[in-house]
Amino acid sequence: EVQLVESGGGSVQPGGSLTLSCTASGFAFDDSDMGWYRQAPGNECELVSSIGSDGSTYYKESVNGRFTISQDNPRNTVYLQMNSLKPEDTAVYYCAADWMVAGLRNPPTMLTGGCNLRSQGTQVTVSS
Repeated sequence: EVQLVESGGGSVQPGGSLTLSCTASGFAFDDSDMGWYRQAPGNECELVSSIGSDGSTYYKESVNGRFTISQDNPRNTVYLQMNSLKPEDTAVYYCAADWMVAGLRNPPTMLTGGCNLRSQGTQVTVSS
């Protein structure tokens, strides 16, 4: 059974940091490109960052330089280190594998579609 479990969300003040984790099971994680998506109320789901099985990365322009994606293959886990958080980063964050979302494989050609597919996501709230 395929499972993706996100964790690490929370409430922080602007300028704060959080590290999100996504632990996967039930598919070939080592061979998969993985992505972090987010969706705020009333907004479209958007790709925030992705990492290829070859280590290549993609970042949405607004998070480039603040967020870092990484993966730990033995633990089947992909991380998203988020620094200098801003109120506009507030959203539910989801992870997805490339075989779940058309156009995710690096370099991504589709920058949406990966929210709420096989997981519940983790809420990130940035507020003073």
